[in-house]
Amino acid sequence: MPEPVQQEMERLLTEAFDPTRLEVINDSAQHAGHAGDDGSGESHFTIVIEATAFADKSRLDRQRMVNKALGDIPGERVHALAIQASAPTS
Repeated sequence: MPEPVQQEMERLLTEAFDPTRLEVINDSAQHAGHAGDDGSGESHFTIVIEATAFADKSRLDRQRMVNKALGDIPGERVHALAIQASAPTS
């Protein structure tokens, strides 16, 4: 049985960034019946991630790094992904 998308994203992001904070929040229930809802219950997510890899990177670069680490998940297996990526402070 394939790994749930939420768990797969958590694993991929942990492997790629060794984050100091990581939350993968499933927002799919809030979008039931809306565009992009495929009925899987895994179509909309918010990612909150903090990692030293994001230090001195722009917001756009951080989002690109997260999307790259997730491979085919954004846009193909997940309809919407909100990313809040930051570097630890001090």
